[in-house]
Amino acid sequence: MALARAWSVALSGVSGIPVEIEADIGRGLSSVQLVGLPDTSLNEAKTRLCAAVRNSGEEWPSQRVTLNLSPATLPKNGSGYDLALAVAVLAGAQAVPQAPLEFTVLVGELALDGRVRPVRGVLPGLLAARNAGLRRAVVPESAMAEAALVEDMEVLGARCLHEVLAWLRGEPDSLLTPGDAVPAEPPSIPDLADVVGQPEARWALEVAAAGGHHLLLIGPPGTGKTMLAQRLTGLLPPLTPDEALQVTAIHSVAGMLTSDAPLITTPPFVAPHHATSVAALVGGGGGLARPGAVSCAHRGVLVIDEACEMGPKRLEALRTALEEGEVRLARRDGVVRYPARFQLVLATNPCPCAPARDTNCICLPNARRRYLSRLSGPLLDRVDLRVRMRPLTAMSTADIQPESTEVVRKRVHQARAIAAERWSEHGWLCNAEVPGPALRRQFALPRKVTALLDRSLNTGTLTGRGADRCLRVAWTLADLAGAERPDADHVAAALEFRERRVT
Repeated sequence: MALARAWSVALSGVSGIPVEIEADIGRGLSSVQLVGLPDTSLNEAKTRLCAAVRNSGEEWPSQRVTLNLSPATLPKNGSGYDLALAVAVLAGAQAVPQAPLEFTVLVGELALDGRVRPVRGVLPGLLAARNAGLRRAVVPESAMAEAALVEDMEVLGARCLHEVLAWLRGEPDSLLTPGDAVPAEPPSIPDLADVVGQPEARWALEVAAAGGHHLLLIGPPGTGKTMLAQRLTGLLPPLTPDEALQVTAIHSVAGMLTSDAPLITTPPFVAPHHATSVAALVGGGGGLARPGAVSCAHRGVLVIDEACEMGPKRLEALRTALEEGEVRLARRDGVVRYPARFQLVLATNPCPCAPARDTNCICLPNARRRYLSRLSGPLLDRVDLRVRMRPLTAMSTADIQPESTEVVRKRVHQARAIAAERWSEHGWLCNAEVPGPALRRQFALPRKVTALLDRSLNTGTLTGRGADRCLRVAWTLADLAGAERPDADHVAAALEFRERRVT
């Protein structure tokens, strides 16, 4: 009998857990037993392994093969264990040495002819392996650039099982080494100067970018709601190294990375269709849930166009993520947590008929109310800025020179830098992340400054959550104005953004 082991990695959300794979070649008829809570795709690995090993010119053991994936209580999902399983079996059969596998993690799916295919979640998996003390990784060739983002780990790329076995037998040049990791090509972002008119909406977009606030745009078709939303990411600062790694890890688990330039350095832009499902929006799936649109938009912008057409069930699913900055999904195999700290932009028509001007509307008052009531009070309470778009009155813009994205971005970055310095001791990056208790205690404003908020709270036109969000917007307005602290005018302007009626 012979016993060997290799290392792979399991994923739980965007966190990885090293998995020790033990292979026992014992007496008995030729068979393969896989233990350790494998799912269906992993159970099918038994057939893939036999074919891949034989088609790589190796001999599959004729005895009984037992494969144990530890920790045994952790559900194992997917096909990323194939390469480690095959190598462990051959090491147990003494076809390859065991020594090179001691501190090496192997990730990849095997084709029947022995090719190593890519899998999701290489980046978070290798981060966990490095933290567990593993010093080397063998990954599919197409995942080398992604794997190279993990510092202090030697990364080797394999095109087929035969190359991995040759490396284990002492042929150092049989595996590939990655080049320098490069950031993904930033997406082309349209310029803010393309938006005709809409001074109030442009100002609200600037405030939203400067403070990380959520935004609601209401107006007739063709007024520029979608155009403004698409230009928000161009105003935001680039991701910090830690944010870039976190966003890249989420996109890796979601299978959205490119093989040549995987590092995401710009805020992501995600715009799901209004008919998307709840699972696609917040995450879901069998076994362990995968990230949805809200997590893929982490540290970026999530745009819900035609929001009133989406339906209450899907819209209400956003509430927890908006408040807590993460989603927790419970499924059969456990609970996973995905970050979801994004800026939400809702865009909607004012009524079902959506005329160019309200005076031409043919909808009954009840129909208009029913349409906009799909945006519930609790959801709107979490939206800081609400803007009514103006209908266009002329197509000629020769005498108008709106500010470009570059000009507005400079003001936004300056305001962001002021806020980041102010909150640096507490770890908050922008005004939208500051908890309400901190605004009311450590950074409390004088009573004469917040008198309007007190009056609105007293009359019931503003909730406690809404008051906190007004304070955050007031701090953003002060940062844009270069003021040290908000004054009564900043608070009044912040309240005006919220008191604009939706219906």
